[in-house]
Amino acid sequence: MTEPRDQTEWKTLDQDLRRLSRLEAATMHGSRPLVGVGVSLVFVSFAALVAAILTGSEPQGLAVVVAAAFGAYMALNIGANDVANNMGPAVGARALSMLGAILIAAICESAGALLAGGDVVSTISKGIIDPAGLSDLRAFVRAMMAALLAASIWVNIATWVGAPVSTTHAVVGGVMGAGIAAAGLGTVNWPTMGAIAASWVISPLLGGIFAAAMLAFIKWRVIYVADKVAAARTWVPVLIGLMAGAFATYLALKGLAKVIDIDMRHALLIGGAAGVMLGVLSVPLIRRQSEGMDNRNRSLKTLFRLPLVISAGLLSFAHGANDVANAVGPLAAVVAVQQSAQVTGEVAIPLWVMLIGAVGISVGLVLFGPKLINMVGNQITKLNPMRAYCVALSAAVTVIAASWLGLPVSSTHIAVGGVFGVGFFREWYTNRRARRLNRTRNAGRQIAPQERTRRRLVRRSHFMTIVAAWVITVPAAALLSAGCFWVLRLVGF
Repeated sequence: MTEPRDQTEWKTLDQDLRRLSRLEAATMHGSRPLVGVGVSLVFVSFAALVAAILTGSEPQGLAVVVAAAFGAYMALNIGANDVANNMGPAVGARALSMLGAILIAAICESAGALLAGGDVVSTISKGIIDPAGLSDLRAFVRAMMAALLAASIWVNIATWVGAPVSTTHAVVGGVMGAGIAAAGLGTVNWPTMGAIAASWVISPLLGGIFAAAMLAFIKWRVIYVADKVAAARTWVPVLIGLMAGAFATYLALKGLAKVIDIDMRHALLIGGAAGVMLGVLSVPLIRRQSEGMDNRNRSLKTLFRLPLVISAGLLSFAHGANDVANAVGPLAAVVAVQQSAQVTGEVAIPLWVMLIGAVGISVGLVLFGPKLINMVGNQITKLNPMRAYCVALSAAVTVIAASWLGLPVSSTHIAVGGVFGVGFFREWYTNRRARRLNRTRNAGRQIAPQERTRRRLVRRSHFMTIVAAWVITVPAAALLSAGCFWVLRLVGF
């Protein structure tokens, strides 16, 4: 018996509407990335317009306008790539939602850049090239513009392939490449470049070792004990105090230089006082929070969530204060040359230049940050609040230790190295326990090959991609910068 005609027509209409709905959803999904590109172009154009209004009528005004556009582009890429290292672990541990992480990071990054960002930055990026080699004003301006553009392009490529890289190293490579193109190999400070190359190994190793050591301590003193809750009441306040002291010292050294001049000894005193005070204050809080908890690992994770969220915000504040110069340092140098007609080793950053860096980092984070945040937090290895806590603490303590010892390190490499360190430690520990269990169960008989298979808790493809990106960041940015330098020279800058 056939269906009535009107029912058949309604069924056909429903099928067509479902197809149109799927087509509309697919179209919206495909066009979503274009929204970010469009907003980015608006921001870059606005930065150039501001520069044109402020300096367009002065000599070399066009160079400042173009450099402002390049600086805005670099700030967007810093927000898209670098901030993931601070927020990724908290998101991967589910202590923060993606939206919450983006909001906290945007606020803290902007606050760090505007409140504690340096008044003065080095125009030659920590002595990479000799200023005497770029005494010609046009060559200097061209070199700074090429360094900005090349670093921006490289960080953009790294973000596209899903590799968190050091934006500082990208700027260093850009300055080096432009300096070589302008004045030859002799203008580069090669001992400084050697120290930076050493940081490719030092930074992730230090971060990974410290994060793994902290996770081992937590397992030894809190997780694998008979009464987990009692152990947590004893040790979590100590860990909170350690984190508070580390971040107080870190912020004093890296983020508050604009407010007050602090050496290592005074920074450690500030950190020690803050650590003791907050550790003592957290004792009753942890005791109340742990009342009625089950004696399980899942219960312990709750105690680490709030410290982890606070640490992510503090890391973002310090990052905004410290790394905003990567976006606006070369731009500030171009502005200074345009105003004073001479090349100097250090320049003051005008407020409008700092605003481009601060706002650009936040805009880049909101538009493109989720990709790298998700990769760092979820795709390298599985994180929970305790593991993510170890990564955050490692980032602060390792930077302090490296500053004390005079070692060149990258905060990006330290944070991602901490994630790798936690993952590889878990892999080693899990396989060690499995081997012990197998020996106990299979005493007196041969162990089957499948029982000897090692578990891999770190995704090797991401590990290789990120390490490769770290190694080639400086040379890739240098080559791009040299090419950009010659292009700018051809077009008349």
